[in-house]
Amino acid sequence: MHFQTFSFTCLCCAVEVKVELSLLEKEKEVDGLSPNGKASPLADSRPNGALGHGSDDDSTPLPLYHKPRDYVEASVCHVKDLENGQMREVDLGSGRALLIKEHGEFSAMAHKCPHYGAPLVKGVLSKGHVRCPWHGACFNIATGDLEDFPGLDSLPTFQVTFPIFFKKHFQALQSQKRSKPMARCSAVINSSTCFSHVLIIGSGPAGLVCAETLRQEGFTDRIVMCTMDRHPPYDRPKLSKSLDSTAEQLRLRSMDFLQDHDIELLTEKEVRAVAIDVKTRSVTFEDGLRMEYRKLFIATGSKHKPMVYKGKDVRNVFHLRTPEDANSIARLANNKNAVIVGTSYVGMEVAAALTDKAHSVSVIGIESVPFKKALGEKVGKAIMKLFEVNRVKFYMLNEVSEMIGHHGQLKEVVLKSGKVLRADVCVIGAGSIPATGFLKQSGIHMDSRGFITVNKMMQTNADGVFAGGDVVVFPFLPRNNKKVNIPHWQMAHVHGRVAALSMMGRAADIKTVPYFWSAMFGKTIRYAGYGDGFDDVIIQGDLDELRFVAFYTRSEEVVAVASMNYDPIVSRVAEVLGSGKTIKKRDVETGDISWLNDKGSQ
Repeated sequence: MHFQTFSFTCLCCAVEVKVELSLLEKEKEVDGLSPNGKASPLADSRPNGALGHGSDDDSTPLPLYHKPRDYVEASVCHVKDLENGQMREVDLGSGRALLIKEHGEFSAMAHKCPHYGAPLVKGVLSKGHVRCPWHGACFNIATGDLEDFPGLDSLPTFQVTFPIFFKKHFQALQSQKRSKPMARCSAVINSSTCFSHVLIIGSGPAGLVCAETLRQEGFTDRIVMCTMDRHPPYDRPKLSKSLDSTAEQLRLRSMDFLQDHDIELLTEKEVRAVAIDVKTRSVTFEDGLRMEYRKLFIATGSKHKPMVYKGKDVRNVFHLRTPEDANSIARLANNKNAVIVGTSYVGMEVAAALTDKAHSVSVIGIESVPFKKALGEKVGKAIMKLFEVNRVKFYMLNEVSEMIGHHGQLKEVVLKSGKVLRADVCVIGAGSIPATGFLKQSGIHMDSRGFITVNKMMQTNADGVFAGGDVVVFPFLPRNNKKVNIPHWQMAHVHGRVAALSMMGRAADIKTVPYFWSAMFGKTIRYAGYGDGFDDVIIQGDLDELRFVAFYTRSEEVVAVASMNYDPIVSRVAEVLGSGKTIKKRDVETGDISWLNDKGSQ
């Protein structure tokens, strides 16, 4: 047997921790053939119930049988080097892994979050899972399974014995992610058949997670997902942060991945007005296609708030929605003058992204201080200062006299003072409304703002119809089941999973803590909780240096937290809130928040 061995000497303890990597998943694919060509008795055996499906990026075919040379043994530390509740990133030569000790038990898994690659060793270990320090995703330390979002993939794990052995194939070690096993569609259906057992409208995170969860839970009937986009599902939050990215670079799942798991995707499908008939359980699309369904999931997301300005057909005004929009904005702004209307997160992220491209960047806002409503005036002013240092000019929307276009191009924005802002490209980022106009005559209940009302299982008032993501108001347990709208990328993932489980008769409560992030000038705001209606902000750290944590309180209770350069404090607070515990205002007023370290790891 061929081994690679690495040792780290420690005189305090004679017992070594050893790591052995071997193939557990994929070593006996589909037919499970052994070298003699016969079916292996282990063909149906997989660790943690895994069926051996690879991740989206795991495209290199593996042979059906592997020789012992695929095993690696490495001594990385000694047993007493790790205390309970500690994690350590270890180098195995062919890659790195995360070694974990909790309650006296060792476990190991990939060391990076598959969402954006955050180092999990800097995350929060608590009650059998690790929470990502960047965006709050949670992974079971025994199985590597994704337990809370954002993201789609789970982590490869390493079987641990004593002395400790991690068992995994090189490719799993290097890929740092895996997809949960999924069922296939067993029904024989012609793709032109106008019936789907589950019809999903929208291919954002809610729709995609709904489809994948159904397959992960063993659903074997037809799934059709429809989208008005021309691309397979992509990472929309990155559009405003990385304007030059292509749809391929932002891709969440490829067409091949969807086809391999029998998730049919119909692109560039836009639902007509009055297009859903809940009595006949049918949906009609703009091109005349009519599809019947047994279960329907509506996840159409949001659309931009309408704005009134002269020359609506101008070619250089954008509502950022697609990769093509982002690419056009970046191209037109190159060494030119950019105007951003609105101080939403999208608008401000675009403004930040354009500062190193455009000759000038001007932001026209409704509020005098960006993010004042969401983050408070003090935090908003600190962020505004960051923009001003980077040559971004701010103006108020009520200062605008008119926006003038000529020959199909917006040319300038005229202020009431007479000042003229040159506008070679303009981005409207003044907020959004739910994309539910097509439901007005459907009988599906919506509130006065156009949000679909659902129960805790994401069911609407119409039989067989579910909804999730930005388009819904849902009962939020921390606010005594008050129906709220939380338009976060992470929350949409949760809605998709809960809806899928509900369709299968497996009710699941929404137990997640809302988690949000925004990136500007290489700095990231992290936010967890639901701070709507906060009445005070307790700030620790230094706002001028943009190294702070802000606790948002309502009455005497902390309801949300935001931070910059203070990781993993937001994930720690999310862990406390997610456990059902409360954080009192007096707990954070003292300035000493070291107690969070203890609460987050119990």
